[in-house]
This record gives sequence, C-alpha cells and structure tokens, in this order.
Amino acid sequence: MIKESCEKLNNQAIILAEQGNFTEAINCLIRAITIEKQNDLLWFNLGVTYRDSGDLNLAEAALHQALEINPEREETIETLAQITLSANRFADTVGVCSIGLSQNPDNIHLWNILGIVHFKNGDYVSASEIFERALSINPFYYDALFNLRDTYEELGNKIGYEECCKRLNDLQSSGN
Repeated sequence: MIKESCEKLNNQAIILAEQGNFTEAINCLIRAITIEKQNDLLWFNLGVTYRDSGDLNLAEAALHQALEINPEREETIETLAQITLSANRFADTVGVCSIGLSQNPDNIHLWNILGIVHFKNGDYVSASEIFERALSINPFYYDALFNLRDTYEELGNKIGYEECCKRLNDLQSSGN
C-alpha cells in the first residue's frame, strides 16, 4: 500500500511538472521521499524538477542523493553532468563524466559532454578526439556530429568541417 502511495505521488508530480506546476510537483516528491527515502528514482525526479524550476543547487543536491542510493543510474549521471556543465564547473563535469564512463565507456552522451568541456576550454584537439569517440560508438549521434563540425572549424580542418556538414545534412534529410 505504501509503495502504491509513492508511485501515485511520483506520477502526480510528473504530471504537475509537465504542466509547469513545479512547487506542487516538488511537494509531491518530497512527500513520496518521506515514505520511501531510499528510492533513487524519486530523488532523480526531484532533481530534474528542481532543475526545470531553475534551482540548480537543490537539483544537484537531489541528484547526488540519487547517486548515493544508486551510483549506476546513467540518466542521473548524465543529468548531473549537464547541470555542472551549465554552471561552467568544468572540473566537476569532468569528474562526473569520468565516473559515468568508467561504468559505461559507450555512453555517447557523456563523451559529448566531456567534448564540450574541452571545446569550452579551447582544447580543440582533445575535443575533436572526444567527439570522434562518441561518433565511433554511434555515427548517427547528431549532437556530437554538430559539435565536431564546430571543432573542426576552430581547428581550420576544412575537409573535416565539410564532411560533418554533409553528414549533418544527410541526417536531417533522413529524419534521424
């Protein structure tokens, strides 16, 4: 019965958050967490809802709690990496990506985020290698291809830039 209650509160919170009612959604999740403190999904959803409401500090705290409960949930690691990246806390972003990539070296999202850190730091050679790594795992990953194109442009790699442009156009025309 308690589990159903948690599930109901979680589902209600998701609906409220989708409608932009973040305060009510957060309240539902906090109530659910008081019932089931070790539920990493509830903490993850709380973190995402805080993020969507604009409170990155509370979002990060909730995501850390989710990771403490379940350190292997990739979605939590990716979301935390995105938050630290958006806050320009690149050392933290690299740390989060390293943890995630040690668990799953084929996580293209974390490779892409790591490439963005290197790009923003002006290390275009490393950025290009990292974006290429993401694309070696999934050649149709639009974000990494887009970022690789920009990186090649910074490096003055006209051939690489043109190839990326062609592949991006192909992906857009095929609907991928």
